[in-house]
Amino acid sequence: VQLQASGGGLVQAGGSLRLSCVASGSISSIIVMGWYRQAPGRQRELVATIYSSGRTNYAGSVKDRFTISRDNAKNTVYLQMNGLKAEDTAVYYCYGGYDYWGQGTQVTVSS
Repeated sequence: VQLQASGGGLVQAGGSLRLSCVASGSISSIIVMGWYRQAPGRQRELVATIYSSGRTNYAGSVKDRFTISRDNAKNTVYLQMNGLKAEDTAVYYCYGGYDYWGQGTQVTVSS
């Protein structure tokens, strides 16, 4: 399975973006999927995860602003990002289980 992330871009602070991660195959059997991000000079941060059960987890820095969801029928995981802040600027990567990683998509938030 290959993962293709998209949806990044340049947005003003307070704006919104929706990232998509489309898999080349079925994600139904992938128990956990999610998003990491990495900003220059900073450690990689786990942003959000979603389990096949629907349970979700979020980093404290994005809780109540970001929403992760998955559509197994479309083999896609989404990350809806609202109320974006300059500190959300990073390259965002999607992953599936322990084996699957997408290429990054750049999110830049201007203050």
